Amino acid sequence: MKTYIALLRGINVGGHRKVPMAELRKLLADTGFENVKTYIQSGNIVFQTKKENTKELEIIIYEAIIGKFGFEVSVIVKTCSQLQKIFNDCPFSKQKKIESYFAMFSQIPETNLVKEASEKTYENEEYEIINDCLYLYCANGYGKAKFSLNYFEKKLNVSATSRNYKTMLKLLSLSQDIKY
Repeated sequence: MKTYIALLRGINVGGHRKVPMAELRKLLADTGFENVKTYIQSGNIVFQTKKENTKELEIIIYEAIIGKFGFEVSVIVKTCSQLQKIFNDCPFSKQKKIESYFAMFSQIPETNLVKEASEKTYENEEYEIINDCLYLYCANGYGKAKFSLNYFEKKLNVSATSRNYKTMLKLLSLSQDIKY
């Protein structure tokens, strides 16, 4: 049995697209996943399954949410080792890493699109795209950032969802805590 982390985008934000975590855990358990855990209300799920294809798992979760809640949600599934690598590969100093956001993409964007997106810069904001992750540091805080996830999704032709440093640490910890 392998452990995975599913990241949902845009649920339980401002009273829209409400997905109660207890219902989500039950839904995924009923779908056949085991040891389903959620972390906070923003769509972080750790689970186990015998299935090994992350794209297949994304489709299963996506379709289950549509069937139960009646709306579409972007789903990105990573293995523990993939999430650990994303965390470890952060190019920023330790202090900046602690204040950074990790935007995980649905796929590795095309090189020419990355180059095109990289031409735009803003003062007090740094980012780097490495494989299927955007590392974003905003000196004035994420809430005041000029860059948005939508900008990168459109420029790179990918779906994305971001998590902060503390959430990444917690997801890595939860994924290690599951007993086989």
